[in-house]
Amino acid sequence: MAEKPSCKRRGPKGAFTCFTAAAAEWTGSPFAFLLAALLIIGWASSGWFFQFSETWQLVINTTTTIVTFLMVFLIQSTQNRDTHALQLKLDELIRATHGAHNALLDIEELSEGELLALRDKYEELAESARETLTKGGSDSDSPEIDLSQPKS
Repeated sequence: MAEKPSCKRRGPKGAFTCFTAAAAEWTGSPFAFLLAALLIIGWASSGWFFQFSETWQLVINTTTTIVTFLMVFLIQSTQNRDTHALQLKLDELIRATHGAHNALLDIEELSEGELLALRDKYEELAESARETLTKGGSDSDSPEIDLSQPKS
């Protein structure tokens, strides 16, 4: 069985983070899936008893809509947390790697235009490396690249 997520943060925000982590862990478990499948089977088999009425259909439609609505927020919360943690780990790798461009730290905060300009610079570097390879050269060096932003 999976370990319980740790809840080190205090206060309402920490409690929410702890709740979403635990709920995501539980809802992603085989037991939760089995429970949901059994509920659907139970609902479907009860259709004969309720004569497949509109109310019978409305119960499952309303229930699944509410659960889906809440799960969107639960998933988004845990995904945001995971993304932030991953970004910090990548930032640490950049910071600790000799020769890496520290200007790429916190790059997710740049505007779309700035990101596209940087992407273009890296695409030029990749194209140059491919040309070098086709001429029999090596592409395993670390050429300098100008990461300064163009003046707008």
